Amino acid sequence: MSDKPFVLIAAISGRALAQSAARGGYQPLVVDFFGDQDTLQIARNHVRLIGNLANGIVEDALVTALERLARDYSPIGIVCGTGFEDRPHLLSGVAARWPLFGNSAAVVKKVKGPESLSEICRSLAIPFPEFSLTKPNDPADWLAKRVGGAGGSHIRPASQPPSRPAYYQRKVPGTPVSAFFLADGIGATVIGFSTQWRLATATKPYRYGGAVRPATLAAEMVALLSSTVDRLAATASLVGLNSVDFHVDGERFWLLDVNPRPGATLDIFEPPGQSLFGFHMAACAGNLGAAPSYPPGAKAAAITYADYDIAAVPAVEWPNWTADRPQPGISIRAGEPLCTVYACDPAAPVAKALTDERRQMVLAWMRAR
Repeated sequence: MSDKPFVLIAAISGRALAQSAARGGYQPLVVDFFGDQDTLQIARNHVRLIGNLANGIVEDALVTALERLARDYSPIGIVCGTGFEDRPHLLSGVAARWPLFGNSAAVVKKVKGPESLSEICRSLAIPFPEFSLTKPNDPADWLAKRVGGAGGSHIRPASQPPSRPAYYQRKVPGTPVSAFFLADGIGATVIGFSTQWRLATATKPYRYGGAVRPATLAAEMVALLSSTVDRLAATASLVGLNSVDFHVDGERFWLLDVNPRPGATLDIFEPPGQSLFGFHMAACAGNLGAAPSYPPGAKAAAITYADYDIAAVPAVEWPNWTADRPQPGISIRAGEPLCTVYACDPAAPVAKALTDERRQMVLAWMRAR
């Protein structure tokens, strides 16, 4: 019997965390919404969550699934990915049952609340866009964001606010740049910067499309953003893997959002021969260490969304540049994630363009079957 420790992983999609955990010497026990082929290949065991993406993770279903796995494997604790930002009470619930390797409910609530995040930024002299808890009289230059939202699908023009509790943020110029970093509660080590892009629809104009690393930034801006991340992480007592979203416009920047968990860019920053999950666990224990190193070149990852209702996913041989490969026979509604595609190239724009080509290839395969 293996002496590798078991660890619970809970997320909307747990595949990337599970793969990194396995590389780091852990046996992942995964609870998520998808149960994709590559998740099941790497997980020691898996339970598919009852529910759907539209309504998010439900506490009773989550606890039932986790307890089912914990009874059989005695995990050392739990790591939570995407899906908890707008419901920190779930983190309180799991932390009462198992050691939580990641940010507490109180920390998540603090950095995801516009008022508390704005106050942190004000105290640290970090530029933060103007925000309002009520709809502006002239909403033309404003966005409506769901409190605790993630992934961009929740963002609307302020004239069309989301149905769930929202706040309003004034638009700022610039390019979306995300800082991916490790924190130990008293400081941070930036792993790298990526540039993000949208894959808009008529009803979801800010839907997340993908990301490519490295972002093209001047050395002075890298130093400035790195210092900002370090000060923010210390003030907010962040731990483990996190990311911060900025808009960078020449020599100016604004902090837009904090993602207090391992997120969508984990794949493109997973270092060769190492495990970001392992770095995460060490940082949660207070061992920050140095950032991993990467070979020259760029890596991009993009979400392929279904462009029509797929009644039954066909059995296909997925290329090695895909991940989150759905089980044959499951149904996927138009607009839902179908898979993830990757691309590498010496130049970041070329890597991004290649993911666009590969997304279209996957969609063409689906339509041809």
